[in-house]
Amino acid sequence: MTTFQRPATLITGATGGIGTALARALAGTHDLILQGRGDERLDSLCAEVGGRALSLDLTRPDTFAPALADLGRVTNVVHNAGVVELGAVAQQDHAAWTRTLAVNVVAPAELTRLLLGRVRAERGTVVFVNSGAGLRASPGWASYAASKFALRALADALREEEASRGVRVSTVYPGRTATPMQQSVRAQEGGAYQPDAYLAPETVAATLRFVLEAPRDAVLTDVTVRPGVR
Repeated sequence: MTTFQRPATLITGATGGIGTALARALAGTHDLILQGRGDERLDSLCAEVGGRALSLDLTRPDTFAPALADLGRVTNVVHNAGVVELGAVAQQDHAAWTRTLAVNVVAPAELTRLLLGRVRAERGTVVFVNSGAGLRASPGWASYAASKFALRALADALREEEASRGVRVSTVYPGRTATPMQQSVRAQEGGAYQPDAYLAPETVAATLRFVLEAPRDAVLTDVTVRPGVR
């Protein structure tokens, strides 16, 4: 008799709005590994959903390997963490670009590389949480959009490379979502934060859960989620 094992799902940026909503949505049906900065918020979330904390500094991909050595099974990886710093190309220096690309692209690439053997063994799914900025770049969004365009390229290449091994790769493009990150963005834009006009993080989490739990004969390659009429 085969013993059923719940999928082991790693979520980066777990203490953010979408990450927390996804952890709560998967609690009880997935063994959760929740990445964060190792603060009280991460400990509190792990206690709430029965998850395991994984403290990683996403600006330092060179430190990942030792932290992952004893992680155990990993079925799915949800690359949810991200940073955004708005500014015109003429204004942003190399430090802003380096920080944005490190967290939004290099960290997911390195984390995927290090965990891919475990995901292959589980015939699991890698999900990249992207953005509308990964489809279209707007003024003031160059560094962030560039990172998200690169993230889309990473996902597309990985999908083709791993399809024969049974690994599914999906990209989800949420529109503006009512999260602390969106509050920061609106402050940088000099506009009002209007959560009722945005997607609820629980809605994005429900979409991500569907992508993870879709029947094995399907892979949802690219999913765009936009606020609907209320």
